[in-house]
Amino acid sequence: MNADRGTGQACGQCAGGTWVARRLSVMIRRVDLRGRVAAGEVLDLQAVHDLVPRAVFDVEAALDVVRPICLDVRHRGIEAIREYGEKFDHVRVEDPRVPAEALKTALEELDPAVRSALEESIRRVREVSEDERGTDVESQPAAGGRVTQRLVPVQRVGLYVPGGRAPLASSVVMNVVPAQVAGVTSLALASPPQKEFGGLPHPTVLAVCAMLGIDEVYAIGGAQAIAGFAYGFEGCRKVNLVTGPGNIYVVAAKRFVQSEVGIDSEAGPTEIAVLADDSADPAHVAADLISQAEHDPMAASVLVTPSETLAAAVEAELAVQVPRTKHHERVSEALGGQQSAVVLVDDLEQGTAVVDAYAAEHLEIQTVDAEERALLISNAGAIFVGGWSPVSLGDYCAGSNHVLPTAGCACHSSGLSVRSFLKAMHVVNYTREALQEVAGHVVALAHAEDLPAHGAAVSVRFKDGT
Repeated sequence: MNADRGTGQACGQCAGGTWVARRLSVMIRRVDLRGRVAAGEVLDLQAVHDLVPRAVFDVEAALDVVRPICLDVRHRGIEAIREYGEKFDHVRVEDPRVPAEALKTALEELDPAVRSALEESIRRVREVSEDERGTDVESQPAAGGRVTQRLVPVQRVGLYVPGGRAPLASSVVMNVVPAQVAGVTSLALASPPQKEFGGLPHPTVLAVCAMLGIDEVYAIGGAQAIAGFAYGFEGCRKVNLVTGPGNIYVVAAKRFVQSEVGIDSEAGPTEIAVLADDSADPAHVAADLISQAEHDPMAASVLVTPSETLAAAVEAELAVQVPRTKHHERVSEALGGQQSAVVLVDDLEQGTAVVDAYAAEHLEIQTVDAEERALLISNAGAIFVGGWSPVSLGDYCAGSNHVLPTAGCACHSSGLSVRSFLKAMHVVNYTREALQEVAGHVVALAHAEDLPAHGAAVSVRFKDGT
């Protein structure tokens, strides 16, 4: 494969349809932070996105598009859902409820190897979820006074599974399993109708639903699916919580319906940051960057390293590996976008500070001290430690959840887990004696806030002075 270093197209298609490298294109820009601090510059890592920008993801603009859709679904229900399905998914579905027979058939026809892989993924996610669930906690702040924190499952959840560039059957696992472990008793799932499958969602998605015992499945996509869950429609009760990934219009719809239901997050384009030194294998690093770029042209792939040698080797590997991958055009666009970069830093300490401030959805640490360095990170959706823990493992079979905060939200938010489907509720139980002990404090605080009736609600219980 001949190539020379340049900035042109990474690959081209020959007459036979085989993709070959035209010339060795870096394909990914460089951001050089080396020496800038020593030269007296102050690098504001709180504004790290100015150093390593992310893809533009304008949810506010998308709100203008989805607002009338959501309101139309609220007022016209199933008829609006049918019309939007025909408009956006190019297939009209009279009854969006997927028949039980279709679920059964999809499971029966599922490739045995895929079924085995899904069963193992389910087992691992379920085990981790069960360990994470937690139990009720009882405290006794005073003799005779008890406060119990109960973990109560959300009653009804609507799960969304996208059906665009890839049938994300694994997202069914990541959403359903922790919800089931939490104790959610009513689960509904929506995924876009596919014209090639007779207006049903992708059969692999249906097969996983059957494996997990989810029988309330709808062939509905996009903003209309989110609105249908939030407001309810003929044959589908409204939900309490909506979870699951989707495109910018799905995200915007989730933001719009927040006054009606809870949502898990506003997940944007996927992203990976790799912190690596000379101990990393450049072929592995390049493959990991490509794996996330495969999702979407807006996906972000960022390598942070103090090693010029590694940076050059990874760039060379990208030039070799990208043309060979199935979705090379999508990958090339993502790697060449402003959201992706090779960031050169003075040392691993600066690199650690950069990735921590960047707060990536997925952070890989491939350094000689990877385990110790992972402990220094506060902000990441998930951390993948060492050369044998690629993000792809987490996408499917690590046991962790792959629904994670993006766009820097890992500095304040967590990924989807069993806790996402639980509510914490305090149960207060005081005896007469325990209340009497603290009554004076309650009355004093109530009067300090000019809320005397609050105090009276306590003092009336002891109006006889005892």
